[in-house]
Amino acid sequence: MTASRLVIDEIVRHAREAVPNECCGLLVGRGTTVEEAVRTPNLRASPSAYLIDPSAHVATLRRARAEGRQILGAYHSHTHSPAVPSASDVAESHYPEFVHVIVSLRDPVPEVRAYTILGGGYEERRLLVR
Repeated sequence: MTASRLVIDEIVRHAREAVPNECCGLLVGRGTTVEEAVRTPNLRASPSAYLIDPSAHVATLRRARAEGRQILGAYHSHTHSPAVPSASDVAESHYPEFVHVIVSLRDPVPEVRAYTILGGGYEERRLLVR
């Protein structure tokens, strides 16, 4: 998966603005290239969990399709833990084709990593930032 520095910076900015809660959003693009990070409300408003607003998901899906793009994945933040899927992230993942980008704010320099979550486990994906 490839994303521009601007997209990654937007995800980190969203994560910092959402503190003390986790942020969440959708990744829109073409093929394996993320062109846009779309902020969505975290319906859980929690420092340790997130839930993307279904209406925001549907609206983003419709807009992406109209533009010839697709939702490639989702992103969220971990405010006090590493950028690794938590047990609840794995249990609540319903889109095996999605790439999940996690930004950790645990350390002074944010850590951003990408994963595929399926079958009750996860696998790290290479995230190229250009």
